[in-house]
Amino acid sequence: MTPFNALCSVGFLARFSYALARNPVLPLFALYLGAGPEAIGLAVGISTVTGIFFKMPSGALSDVIGRRKTLLMGLVVFGVMPFTYLLVNDYTLLIVIRFLHGLATAIYGPVAMAVVADIAGARKGEWLSWFSSVTILGTLAGAPVGGFLLTYVTRGDGPALHDFRLVFLLSGLAGAAALLLGLVALRGKETVAPHPGALKERLGRFFSGIKEVVSDRRVVITSNMEGLQNLTVGALEAFLPVYAVKVAGLNEFQAGLLWGVQVLTTILSKPMMGRMSDRWGRKSIIVAGMVLCAGSFAAIPLLTSFILLLVTALVFGLGEAFVTSSSAALVADVCQEKHFGAAMGAFGTIFDIGHASGPILAGLLIARFDYFTSFVMMAVLLLIAIPVFVLGVDEGRDRTKTAKTV
Repeated sequence: MTPFNALCSVGFLARFSYALARNPVLPLFALYLGAGPEAIGLAVGISTVTGIFFKMPSGALSDVIGRRKTLLMGLVVFGVMPFTYLLVNDYTLLIVIRFLHGLATAIYGPVAMAVVADIAGARKGEWLSWFSSVTILGTLAGAPVGGFLLTYVTRGDGPALHDFRLVFLLSGLAGAAALLLGLVALRGKETVAPHPGALKERLGRFFSGIKEVVSDRRVVITSNMEGLQNLTVGALEAFLPVYAVKVAGLNEFQAGLLWGVQVLTTILSKPMMGRMSDRWGRKSIIVAGMVLCAGSFAAIPLLTSFILLLVTALVFGLGEAFVTSSSAALVADVCQEKHFGAAMGAFGTIFDIGHASGPILAGLLIARFDYFTSFVMMAVLLLIAIPVFVLGVDEGRDRTKTAKTV
């Protein structure tokens, strides 16, 4: 099995495990525990806050100690943390576990992307998109499966504590399978040799990589586009299930399908968009995606029909594919290869700031206003960012590099 195929296989299982414990199960579980809108937003967003603090150090660490060791650290969290949800019977403990569970994606995510950037050469957009699409398949499967179990295994008027625990148990088994596969498939495979120097030299490389990456305006602005787009993704993760069930009158399975359609559209579109950005440039694709996401996001609170909500979710998923297929590749284009880990960590940190802020901001706005006003206010932020990106990022790239053999 090639390193790329191994990463995709492990990523699929890990994301399936993570999605089972997240959407639509998590916001409905927080609602079951008595949480209001602000508290639901915090429960969904707190695991992403973890990434704000740990993604950049994890990526930079992989530049120093090697990718494989760092990847396996993340997989241990994927394999262990879901089982701790079985102990949850109050909201406070849920928040603590969600924060710790966020270490899984905070460590694994940027390092896996750095590995793909290491081996992709001039095909970064295409390969990063394929990798993302395959791992998102786990998310696609996890959301409807979680919603299905809560809808059709439930006894009585609604999900009880044991129904949620059944979903969390399945999440744990999938995470453990990802860890075991990673231990076998990634054995001996390393794209970046550990830095041979003493501890002082390693720390120097660690901090110099972070400094060089965060001082590059192009990296920061491009990452901000992904972060703002994920502001709306995070808000939908938290409140699309609640809106669908409580306002539109849909059931939990239909709420999961809305998210699944969005994710499926992103999966199918990303490789093609990544290939296009490799050939013709990244910026125009990113701008088009931001416009699609802003328009569809603002339209959701105007709809209660399941079919119309499905169509709107499809448009949002297409816009997400446009942005995410090109933003990570553009960041990799402008940074030095020796700092791919730090660059992907910086990108992931800003990504998570947006993702974590989305449900928290949406919860605060919905508690004060209504769904429509809140969603329109957030959509405007995406549109404001477009001219800053267009004027602030020069897309000059070397297209002569060829992909490395894997």
